[in-house]
Amino acid sequence: MDQTDWGDRFAVLMISVRCGDRSLPLGWRIETGEANIGFAGQQVLLERVRAWLPEGAAVRLLADRFYPSAALFDWLIAAGWQYWLRLKGNLLVDIGGAGIHTTGDLAAGMRERYEAKAHLFDVSIPTAIGVLHESGHPEPWIIAMDCPPNRAAVLDYGARWAIEPMFSGFKSRGFRLEDTKIEAPKRLDGMILIMAVAMYWCVQAGQDDARCNPTATEKKAREQPDPNHWSVRKAYRSALSWFKRGLRLLLRRAASALPLPKFFLGMET
Repeated sequence: MDQTDWGDRFAVLMISVRCGDRSLPLGWRIETGEANIGFAGQQVLLERVRAWLPEGAAVRLLADRFYPSAALFDWLIAAGWQYWLRLKGNLLVDIGGAGIHTTGDLAAGMRERYEAKAHLFDVSIPTAIGVLHESGHPEPWIIAMDCPPNRAAVLDYGARWAIEPMFSGFKSRGFRLEDTKIEAPKRLDGMILIMAVAMYWCVQAGQDDARCNPTATEKKAREQPDPNHWSVRKAYRSALSWFKRGLRLLLRRAASALPLPKFFLGMET
């Protein structure tokens, strides 16, 4: 779950599902202005997405440090969802130790720290917390999680960054939605729906093209058992994302009046 802004006109809160190294949009909520969307808006979106899921589906929510609140934790616990939530440094925390009053205190001077029985906020929300401050990074990750805290669990929070290519695909590196002159929230909602469907199509077309029509560099890389071989590194550096590859393929075929890739694999037309 993350939020992006379209200038100072709209704030868009979006829940996406991870697919490979990127995310694909599931649902979104639009509000006018550029303020952060609070829990009331988050809850509407979370309930909408939960209603689409089969009973018993395992879900883990990842969200940046602007979103965690006591209300969000209560909702996740009641829904039975797992979570990795990044925390700000100014939240009240209790680990039963003297001198620790905020999450910032917990992380101060620490390269790594793991607390399995912490309590957040003034209402004492139970959670595990992992702190990791890697060299070269200006500040630590402070991650609340519902699993035993350790270094691997904290690093797994990095999966959240898969949503950034999705936002880029909507904006400057893809559909350029920020260039539109849309002023009405309902029209923006409809435009995002169209682009979300197009994004699924592009990602699927790009993935299928990479599998069925590899470039010469990609063929050489696939033949190498050594993942550090120069051909593998070159293929990785030059590779387009599935989205970008699919978008270019669709544009080329449309411009040449050629058949477009299937919208769903397995479809005959």
